[in-house]
Amino acid sequence: MASGARSADIALLTERRYAAAAAAPDDWYLGNILHDDDLLRAALERRGLSAVRVDWANPDVDWSAFRLAVFRTTWDYFDRFAEFTAWLDRVERLTRLSNPAALVRWNLDKHYLGDLAARGVPVVPTRFLERGEPVALLDLLGETGWHEAVVKPCVSGAARHTYRVNRASAAEVQRRLDPLVAQEAFLIQPFVADVVATGEDTLVAVAGRVTHGLRKRAKPGDFRVQDDHGGTVHHLEPSAEQVAFAERALAACAPLPAYGRVDLVRLDDGSLAVMELELVEPELWLRLHPPAADALAEVLAASLSAGG
Repeated sequence: MASGARSADIALLTERRYAAAAAAPDDWYLGNILHDDDLLRAALERRGLSAVRVDWANPDVDWSAFRLAVFRTTWDYFDRFAEFTAWLDRVERLTRLSNPAALVRWNLDKHYLGDLAARGVPVVPTRFLERGEPVALLDLLGETGWHEAVVKPCVSGAARHTYRVNRASAAEVQRRLDPLVAQEAFLIQPFVADVVATGEDTLVAVAGRVTHGLRKRAKPGDFRVQDDHGGTVHHLEPSAEQVAFAERALAACAPLPAYGRVDLVRLDDGSLAVMELELVEPELWLRLHPPAADALAEVLAASLSAGG
């Protein structure tokens, strides 16, 4: 068990940057994380289950002491990918994981977008740039007919190594990209104008059913909606079309996620498409819709009851 951590039924997985039990008054970021985890912990306690926040990489943790480990804010996994996947292989043999390890492995790499498309789920058009293969961005733009595109790693988060590219900037982005593609796979997608004009809509779901929605907007002059880059989050009342679409996307996953997030955009033709599915460590914004914490706690409790 981690030093100072009490025994508990459930480990709420975090990482070393966010492992503190309290936030400084000016640390709104950690404060939001703790608020969400407190809401989930309280909902679990109402169902007779105890939960404690645990750094996934703490070497002193006895994972077999927990009945369940729930991925919450393991937001350094893409910077420590080899370590994280080795940990995942080990820990899945010691305790139950939510979401399950197989689903987590699938969702870690954005090649899953190709799987979704093959299963009939509309996704933002995507070309994969495999590691070590030569890439010619200018040729790709011409071949696809995309006037502008976004390039990003297949394993990433927080807009790491994410570039917006057009014909004028292709040579400069190519210079940055070449040494990166030598080390890891990337993908390229058409730039979706609606992300800047309207925002990226994200629907949170528990057991395949949408609980609430939010709209993420980039700061003026940027296209990245993540708060790491100045993006903001706003309440969204999702439309029936969006709810049905998100639930259809989640139903295409195997197995069905206990919880997750569907990031949606509207393409230039007005149709909905999946930008990303977040099933590993999705920000759920429970603080903006507390009933979702109870819905998630109910699903986690049910999985423990079913599993003994």
